[in-house]
Amino acid sequence: MKNDNLKGQFRINEQIRAREVRIVGDDNIEAQVYPIDQALKMARDRELDLVEISPNAQPPVCRIIDYSKFLYQQKKKQKEQKAKQVKVVVKEIRFGPQTDDHDYNFKLKHAKGFLEDGDKVKAYVFFKGRSILFKEQGEVLLLRFANDLEDYAKVDQMPVLEGKRMTIFLSPKKKEQKKAPAKPAAPKASENNPQNNENE
Repeated sequence: MKNDNLKGQFRINEQIRAREVRIVGDDNIEAQVYPIDQALKMARDRELDLVEISPNAQPPVCRIIDYSKFLYQQKKKQKEQKAKQVKVVVKEIRFGPQTDDHDYNFKLKHAKGFLEDGDKVKAYVFFKGRSILFKEQGEVLLLRFANDLEDYAKVDQMPVLEGKRMTIFLSPKKKEQKKAPAKPAAPKASENNPQNNENE
């Protein structure tokens, strides 16, 4: 089905309605504008197809290529583009304004796991009723959380209070290969060493 959808996207041969077309992408043919009849004849002579790749250009841009090979190339391009589009997952972690250390460490461990998997983390403190009085405490908690995760994450957004929620956004740090510390350069024998003076 996907292949059929792709087929409908491109006009080929007699489907091309323009009077003249610009031919590109063939080493044996000069990239220039040709009357449609001549372009079709050039394709037929090579037992290939005339494929319109840019219909909105003036004149439309075409390639002389085997149509099935062209569709295969397009499918391959689409696959590569899909592979590059990494799906971003955001994991939520909820705290109360007075979260105890045990609960905090449990959630911190989960956040490390999410970040190592490449997911973003949205951590928030939810203030119920009068607990909004503890909003400074909530901010301190989120900043401590970000600080404890600094080896794993960078802060996308500092704590922001919206309604009854104070939220911080973290995204995973790109893993860098640890480089060996550079050795200090040894002083050159000729420098600062009077014994090596060639003029003596």
